Amino acid sequence: MLYTVAHGVIPPVARAVWRPRVEGLHHVPTSGPVIVASNHLSFFDSVVIPVVVPRKVVFLAKSDYFTGTGVKGTLVRAWFEGLGMLPVDRDDTRAAIASLDTALAVLGKGEAFGIYPEGTRSRDGRLYRGRTGVAHLALTSGAPVVPVGLTGTEDIQPVGSNRPRLGRVDVTVRFGEPIRAAGEYDGVPTGRARRELTDRIMASIAGLTGQELAGGYNERPADA
Repeated sequence: MLYTVAHGVIPPVARAVWRPRVEGLHHVPTSGPVIVASNHLSFFDSVVIPVVVPRKVVFLAKSDYFTGTGVKGTLVRAWFEGLGMLPVDRDDTRAAIASLDTALAVLGKGEAFGIYPEGTRSRDGRLYRGRTGVAHLALTSGAPVVPVGLTGTEDIQPVGSNRPRLGRVDVTVRFGEPIRAAGEYDGVPTGRARRELTDRIMASIAGLTGQELAGGYNERPADA
């Protein structure tokens, strides 16, 4: 109920304020399980994608956002739940495994799951190497992967900022052709299959964003 109410209000307001350009939205299936894999420049990425996609896209968010108290805590929790986000404890050593299980449960219900293969936000604007969790989800669930290229979201909410800037910002959301891995890696060793598929996904994202490739993995700062 909260998601239904919030999603009827937040997207029109957000589109009116920031006016993101959207390309290739027809590539997102209107029903059935799908993995939405995007580059990651800003916290606002997890807002703009659900805002422009007409179906619910579930993202994971740090559990701290769901545990606040008082009026502010209630409003913050309502905002995140209203956008369809689910809590994850990033400081738990088992969080990575738990998040994959959560994602598979979402896909098992025929819903859309959003993921950032880079793992954390790029602080220098470059595109980092993808981690293979996205391929694990695709190969395990059989769901197609829709690559997404975001540009300009770092200008709405730069890394380190706790609130978005209001007013027109040049933001573009590009959706690429779905990558379907079901049956394509039969007989390929698991590790190799995950690496090859992840690299395919990241190459598609790079083609949508035009970002410089970092050539390595991005690490989450200790204070992030």
